[in-house]
Amino acid sequence: MYPYIRMANELWKFRKAPPLGLFDPHISTHRIWPWDLDPWRELNNGRTLTLFDLGRIPMSVRMGFEKVAKANGWGITVAGNTTRYRKRVTVFQKLTQISRVVGWDDRFGYIEQSFWRGDECTNHMLLRYAFISKGGIVKPAQVIAALGYPTESPAMPDWITAWITADALRPWPPLRH
Repeated sequence: MYPYIRMANELWKFRKAPPLGLFDPHISTHRIWPWDLDPWRELNNGRTLTLFDLGRIPMSVRMGFEKVAKANGWGITVAGNTTRYRKRVTVFQKLTQISRVVGWDDRFGYIEQSFWRGDECTNHMLLRYAFISKGGIVKPAQVIAALGYPTESPAMPDWITAWITADALRPWPPLRH
């Protein structure tokens, strides 16, 4: 089940936090509970993605997206991601999450998120998202302009552009065997 109470808590916790600029990091902390674990008693891979929501959504609210979205009838959806799971995470550990926008292209925006236990990164994700409306995908530049920022994306790191290029080669729909 989706952790609505935890999400409400995150939104409450950051309700009076200062606004974020478009490229400012959102930093949050999260405790790993028994219901976050898999049968091997470590953080479940699917729950990791859900916990990344707990950073990404408050970040977007602090950036002003919620108000712009309501005014224009827009939403936001995940359009792809790649995640590295590098260090075992177990019950009751406290992690720091860093979420930040890294750029956009003609169709999608890109966010980088990571979990840290002290100085050690446990998980790292690159997420592609799309702004949506009843009419389909909204160009990121249109949303960025509505937020009051220049519409040209900064240059993204080579590893991100390589991921975008490689993912574009992936067949869709996939072969059905």
